[in-house]
Amino acid sequence: MAPEKNASNDIMDELLPSSDMDLAAIEKAIEQMLVAFGENPERKGLERTPERVASMYTELLAGYRVDPTNIVKDALFEVTYDEMVIVRDIEFYSMCEHHMLPFMGRAHVAYLPDGKVIGLSKIPRVVDVFAHRLQVQERMTRQIADFLNDSLMPKGVAVVVEALHLCTMMRGVKKHNARMTTSAVHGAFRTKLATRQEFLDNISRGSEPMRF
Repeated sequence: MAPEKNASNDIMDELLPSSDMDLAAIEKAIEQMLVAFGENPERKGLERTPERVASMYTELLAGYRVDPTNIVKDALFEVTYDEMVIVRDIEFYSMCEHHMLPFMGRAHVAYLPDGKVIGLSKIPRVVDVFAHRLQVQERMTRQIADFLNDSLMPKGVAVVVEALHLCTMMRGVKKHNARMTTSAVHGAFRTKLATRQEFLDNISRGSEPMRF
């Protein structure tokens, strides 16, 4: 289990100061890479590739320009409910910061409310904000848990992420079926074994293998 840690400073530190990527610089870099590969960037199939790649990165890395606090600030509701809330099988796609290859999988999120709940659609959006950055799975898992813990101030938060990494499927060890599972917990999920086990039982019940 990941250690307790407040993520507020990490989140703000990772927000980029500009609202726009330097598309021209990305296009130039991709063109230089094509030349370095031995390709001709002016041939018909590649002539718009730098432009396409630059546009793609604005979507894949959009999380750098989104402050997740803006997602939840109008979606917190005072409710008298203290049982576990679970959102499971949240699909996500991210980019490994080591090789800039995708990793993809599912996130399972639970919390124990303490007077406040969050709108259902907001949890998948929070997952996407942190996924749409250059990432490592361990840090992404912790960031999701820390942010929800700071925002909701619940009795506990638990996050489990399972993913397939193309950097291990396409290169290196080339293990096509190896999945990585990471977790981060706060509060009752850390201190009470029964609470943590209830969460794990719920997310494993009826779970199907990931297919991508």
